Amino acid sequence: MSEQQPDPTLTPAYQPAEEPDRTPRPSEVIGTPATPAACQADYADADDIRRRLGWR
Repeated sequence: MSEQQPDPTLTPAYQPAEEPDRTPRPSEVIGTPATPAACQADYADADDIRRRLGWR
């Protein structure tokens, strides 16, 4: 008993997907120290987001 081989003209060649670029990059979030003033500013800037989420 022999195994059937598909016709190469009918079967497209497998092309693996391109790998995403995973090069490490500097992050402003990690590079910026957390200070009370910065936390207060972030909290004030997020008022509309809290409202949309139903938070008070």
